[in-house]
Amino acid sequence: MSSQEKTGKSGTDNPSEHADNWADLTEKDLETLDQVSRNLMQASLKSQKLMSDVMAKALEGDPVMPQADPFHSAPEFGEVWTHIMSQPELVMQAQADLMKGYLDLWTNTTKRVVTGAEEAAIKPEPGDKRWRSKDWSENPVFDAIKQSYLLNQNFMMGLVHGVDGIDDRTKRKVEFLTKQMTDALAPTNFALTNPDVLRETMQSKGENLTRGLKNLMADLEKGRGRLALTQTDMDGFKVGEDIATTPGKIVFQNEIIELIQYAPTTETVKKRPLLIAPPWINKFYILDLREKNSMIRWLTKQGFTVFLISWVNPGPELKDKTFEDYMHQGLFAAMDAIEEATGESSVNTVGYCVGGTMLASSLAYLEATGKSERIASATFFAAQTDFELAGDLLLFIDDEWMKEIERLMDSQGGVLDGRTMADTFNLLRSNDLVWSFTINNYLLGRQPQAFDLLFWNADQTRMPKALHLWYLENMYRENRLSKGELTLGNVQLDLSKVKTPIYMQASRDDHIAPYASVYKGAKRFGGPVRFMMAGSGHIAGVINHPDANKYQHWINEDLPETVEQWYSGAEEHPGSWWLNWRDWLYERSGEDVPAREPGDGKLKALRDAPGEYVLVRSDAKREKAKEPAE
Repeated sequence: MSSQEKTGKSGTDNPSEHADNWADLTEKDLETLDQVSRNLMQASLKSQKLMSDVMAKALEGDPVMPQADPFHSAPEFGEVWTHIMSQPELVMQAQADLMKGYLDLWTNTTKRVVTGAEEAAIKPEPGDKRWRSKDWSENPVFDAIKQSYLLNQNFMMGLVHGVDGIDDRTKRKVEFLTKQMTDALAPTNFALTNPDVLRETMQSKGENLTRGLKNLMADLEKGRGRLALTQTDMDGFKVGEDIATTPGKIVFQNEIIELIQYAPTTETVKKRPLLIAPPWINKFYILDLREKNSMIRWLTKQGFTVFLISWVNPGPELKDKTFEDYMHQGLFAAMDAIEEATGESSVNTVGYCVGGTMLASSLAYLEATGKSERIASATFFAAQTDFELAGDLLLFIDDEWMKEIERLMDSQGGVLDGRTMADTFNLLRSNDLVWSFTINNYLLGRQPQAFDLLFWNADQTRMPKALHLWYLENMYRENRLSKGELTLGNVQLDLSKVKTPIYMQASRDDHIAPYASVYKGAKRFGGPVRFMMAGSGHIAGVINHPDANKYQHWINEDLPETVEQWYSGAEEHPGSWWLNWRDWLYERSGEDVPAREPGDGKLKALRDAPGEYVLVRSDAKREKAKEPAE
């Protein structure tokens, strides 16, 4: 059966099946090609003018552009390739494997065209979403293009991975960047080799490309000459109305935090309050996205009095704020306010990501200063306290990158622009967070859909220079907290002396806080630690409402020497880990007491949640805050 008979459409409807003979083209086909040509010409003319305008604005509004080699990788690439060329057996074997792959591909493709039999010379990795379109498997031409690309990528990656005589960090860095470059060269990312783009180009007569150009220019203009890739409709949600809607009040505020006390949803609550310290590198409402997946709302329904720190989105006026300032004016100030509001001098605490690193430091600080009773328990979400195995982010925290980061912050008034952090994290998952949107926005000419998680991801925050440089130096580069070499205010911090009960969460697929790194940190504490590993990654592994019935988690009450030993003895449980954590918290939360309404204690309500700090956007726009509470 012909491809036309299989689809029930004419061959001209699908560019991958288009007539090869110009004589076979109909008048309609010629009109379509003419319109495509006109649209492409129009796009070309527009691009010249718009690019000139954008670059002029870039020079006026944002003169500091990223350097051509911000990671200072050229010397390391040179070192790796010098070693590769000095190992002829490695090169010869890689070339032989590549040649065999191409021979298999040629043979299999010819056999498929003649007989219809399908056999792949190479297959994509499981879960690689780039090849979801049926054309990549059903059309012999595009299937061959796909396999050819994968063979070349494997060839490049194999050379770097197989070379000897290179230190592990240099090899891992070059491997990571080689993967980034080969991902960028995937045929999915080019109009002429992406079947979905070709089809859309023919059907829209090239209008998708002109729309895509407009989208590209809009993103360049938004970034003042630096590409600010749009991942979602930023007008699709409003903080405090569509997301971050759990009722509560701001009961305390200083220049670094607003403290939210959430309204109870039960008649009685546990006596000991729960204080959550989210990361200051993101907005807190990842914990309160929508009613159906909000951890905050769920916790109130379990009978906890929940307090949460909403960090300021700092401007240049706060450039000198330090990690120690964030501990004292953030976590400790919140604890003092909670005691004033509830009368409780001891709290259960939660630290997420860098908020967890600060919480661990605070535990050691309180232990050293004789005030450990202020924190009854500590829960860590995807938080590292030992950075020896901290993943791909470690590869770039070298002297040259530190100089580049400092240069960028100085050019921005002493704060790290939110775009820089967002670009860094997007790079760790570039196929999902960069190239998929490049195809959708610029090649298909579509607008991204409204998606709450991506809205949060794009709502970036700035960071003070003093805090950020200190954190990179002392945590990532020197690993001083884990080694017991960190001091805050002349107080030596020693995690091994911390006896506070700890619940430590890690995620199996976390690319920011790898579970092996989190486990290594769990071994540093001197008290009881329950280590739990959840399915999925840095966000979905944490935000997994029980009602969703998704993923799984593993629990092992023992802490053997290695995480591999821990996993071999762990028991797998279906669904969310929240219920296990809730029961652990119940044991440390005291008896039931009448529910506490925000503002009923000594601290009066200042305004409604989610407050004002969370509304400050890093693009200098500010949403209107809710009116103060009555």
